[in-house]
This record gives sequence, C-alpha cells and structure tokens, in this order.
Amino acid sequence: MNRKSLGSAGEERAADFLIGKGYRILAKNYRTRNGEIDLIAEIDDTLVFVEVKLRTSSAYGRGIEAVTQKKAAKIQQIAIAYISKNYEAEPACRFDVIEINSSFASKITHIENAF
Repeated sequence: MNRKSLGSAGEERAADFLIGKGYRILAKNYRTRNGEIDLIAEIDDTLVFVEVKLRTSSAYGRGIEAVTQKKAAKIQQIAIAYISKNYEAEPACRFDVIEINSSFASKITHIENAF
C-alpha cells in the first residue's frame, strides 16, 4: 500500500472512531490554498478540527510529535477560513490529533485539545 492510500485508510478509520464516540463528521480533507484539514467534526456544539497521524512503526516517534508549531498554525489558518465560510458567529472549537499506530493492531489514541 502506498503512502497516500495508507493515509486515506487512516483518516477513514479515524472518522469511524469519532462517529462511534458520537461525533458528526462535517468534512473530510477540507482544502484551501493554504493546505488541508483531515477531518472536521462536531460534538456537543463544539466544532473539532482533527489532524490524523498514522504510523506503521515507532521509528519516527509518535504522531503527535509530527504536529509542529508551524503545522498547528497552518491548521488554525485553514480552520478560520472554514469558520468564516460556514458560520455567522464564531462557534466553540478545538483542535485534536488522532494517532493510529498500525504496528500495534491499529491502536488509536485521541488527543483532545492537542494544540
């Protein structure tokens, strides 16, 4: 499986995981000219922007470690664009990371308010 299809499979797995926890998925792979947000979801009137990180081994560290300050700032910019396009008033929102480690039987770790 190539890197892109692995990433897509991880994002689908993360979406299913969130749905199982009661989230409603609003968008997948939301793109602007500045980049992409993997998942946008909603739970309890909170808008949740989710970065999904799939790891096939621990050789490069945890997924959360790949979300640098620069990456977080870019996701926040894209989130502002999404909110301005879809909401009149700013909703409550947060930024989560979902780590999927496929070397451990696809262990999923959901980190709320990751940044």
